[in-house]
Amino acid sequence: MQGSAAEQKDLPGWPPAVEARGQSRRLPDFLQSVNLKYVKLGYHYLITHLLTLLVIPFMVVILVEACRTDPNDLWQLWIHLQFNLVSILVCSAVLVFGTTVYIMTRPRTVYLVDYACYRPPDHLQVRYTQFMEHSRLCGNFNESALEFQRKILERSGLGEETYVPDAMHYLPPRPSMAAARDEAEQVMFGSLDKLFRNTGVKPKDVGILVVNCSLFNPTPSLSAMIVNRYKLRGNILSFNLGGMGCSAGVISVDLARDLLQVHRNTYAVVVSTENITQNWYFGNRKSMLIPNCLFRVGGAAILLSNRSADRRRAKYRLIHVVRTHSGADDKAFRCVYQEQDDDGKVGVSLSKDLMAIAGGALKTNITTLGPLVLPISEQLLFFAALVAKKLLNSKVKPYIPDFKLAFEHFCIHAGGRAVIDELEKNLQLQPIHVEASRMTLHRFGNTSSSSIWYELAYIEAKGRMRRGNRVWQIAFGSGFKCNSAVWQALRNVKQSPGGPWEDCIDRV
Repeated sequence: MQGSAAEQKDLPGWPPAVEARGQSRRLPDFLQSVNLKYVKLGYHYLITHLLTLLVIPFMVVILVEACRTDPNDLWQLWIHLQFNLVSILVCSAVLVFGTTVYIMTRPRTVYLVDYACYRPPDHLQVRYTQFMEHSRLCGNFNESALEFQRKILERSGLGEETYVPDAMHYLPPRPSMAAARDEAEQVMFGSLDKLFRNTGVKPKDVGILVVNCSLFNPTPSLSAMIVNRYKLRGNILSFNLGGMGCSAGVISVDLARDLLQVHRNTYAVVVSTENITQNWYFGNRKSMLIPNCLFRVGGAAILLSNRSADRRRAKYRLIHVVRTHSGADDKAFRCVYQEQDDDGKVGVSLSKDLMAIAGGALKTNITTLGPLVLPISEQLLFFAALVAKKLLNSKVKPYIPDFKLAFEHFCIHAGGRAVIDELEKNLQLQPIHVEASRMTLHRFGNTSSSSIWYELAYIEAKGRMRRGNRVWQIAFGSGFKCNSAVWQALRNVKQSPGGPWEDCIDRV
């Protein structure tokens, strides 16, 4: 018998009682009772392993049929093959030839043996109060410019232990060619010494050298300075990339990868850095003051190899490099622009449209990268959303692929807090995915093209890198460019001796 409304209300799990006014009963809220996250995970698991789930029954059927086969039938098949010896030999020759051609022409695997990040000496650290007091005492900035720098520092995400070069610690500052060379030598040689020491590789064994530094390009070049210091061999392939911004580190890796496809059994060294000494802005244009507040001393040296013997000791292998360039658009071309202000003082101007341009460049980049790394389940969802938007309703929001299914770790260029915030939001990442970028910005500041290596070192120092984990390095640079590199860990990776986080990882 049907009880009263009051009795029904007391039954466990029963929906709220029907009101006397005759309102219809409400169904349980399934969105709250069922965790849709697990439904989506089940969907991804099903699609990802669909081929395996289909092949297993097929293989079972073949095995059952094979067990039922009469031995006489197998003997007749063998006799038939004996009378077709020529056909068998031709097929075998074609198979061997095709396998040989494939092995000879396939892309060579590029391994990241190890890398080293430069750790400046403690006396180069600059605190907020020191920075502002120094800016005030040098006498180059008016009150409006000083207040602007103070606000930028407070909102930047930088901590109190970042580093500026020796020349900027003097009053008045002493920017000169000699001081800039000293900064370059300290950073490059400091990271290279550590790299050669940790890997045991002799400088004479290096066959390819790629150096990138955007704003400081002396003669002889930075790459020549390295060749001279370490007495590298005379037939070394050396390259010096300038003016390519904070994304030049990925460009250098891409260039080294291409060269390693041509030259067998060799090492390639990539050095990524930036030089601040001669590029500090001493004017009052606000758009050109921002780099003063964000950029800090840093650099990294990376050892790559195409030698199969190095696989056992290498940390990672390079999976993909995707580069996109939006420099054909005038706004994108000028959004990061080195120029003189009205008083003839040189600096790098950052456009107010920078974030929008970076977002567009990122969209183009991940459109190319997505099909290479995303599981088929995410690609199907993206395609379905695209079709629905085109055919059914133009107001349908585009589906944002879940890149967390493709990567375990993210190294987002530590260009500033706003950059990290936007990527965290647009890629729907969790705080732990951008932790390395935020901590690198806080501890070392914007070290330009080398920031993604400080971030990778952070992940290793935290003990989070496991065998098979995939890492996405994302970098933005003037021009305007967005570049991505994808690595896969070959083992459980630990921090190398002398890492930049060695004495501070437990404090961050």
